[in-house]
Amino acid sequence: MNTTPTPAEEIRYAPELTAEARRTTAIPTWNTPYNYQRAHSPIGNQPPATRLHDSVANVMTQNI
Repeated sequence: MNTTPTPAEEIRYAPELTAEARRTTAIPTWNTPYNYQRAHSPIGNQPPATRLHDSVANVMTQNI
């Protein structure tokens, strides 16, 4: 059974970010777990960063 919530399920609990400053502050906090740690069922329950190739530059490799 897949316990990873879908984006539609996650959005219910997301904080409302009405100010640009709040969005700018929140993105780095969300970006690393989402792309480097959170499992995504469409790609075999792996985080998206695992699909990156060694030749890709400008990637936060310390999180992979």
